[in-house]
Amino acid sequence: MNEDIHYLAKMLGEKLLDKDWTISCAESCTGGGIGYAITCIAGSSAWFNRGFITYSNEAKQSLLDVKADTLNTYGAVSEQTVAEMAVGAATKAQSNISISVSGIAGPDGGTIDKPVGTVWFGFFFNGEVIKIKQHFNGNRDAVRIKAIEFSLSNILKLLRK
Repeated sequence: MNEDIHYLAKMLGEKLLDKDWTISCAESCTGGGIGYAITCIAGSSAWFNRGFITYSNEAKQSLLDVKADTLNTYGAVSEQTVAEMAVGAATKAQSNISISVSGIAGPDGGTIDKPVGTVWFGFFFNGEVIKIKQHFNGNRDAVRIKAIEFSLSNILKLLRK
């Protein structure tokens, strides 16, 4: 974990403690990296409720209630899927907010429409889901680290509003 990610996770914890809120995450391409970053912070059990690593479509369906039709129609890497993942994580964990992420970290798996480095994020916040698509350059590790950084920094922006 790099210093920037550690700092972002620490700031997130402080903001959530101030609000007496909890967060959960639903991760695919980051493979638990967001949860790991959060739990590196001492005392995170006061504000981190639960993390779901849902790498397979079956896991997304069984753990987060992502609809098979959504996966079949739009794919795992889509705004529709991350929206359902974010709602599922918040609902199942009974968290105030949640982060979901699904992407193509590479080195293969990309298509013309969804090249390697494409990552969709869902942020469940104040009863709605904000969906954001990003494209990150670099190898598999770089894409995953950038996705973790983006997840944490974006949820902090939402908390500042």
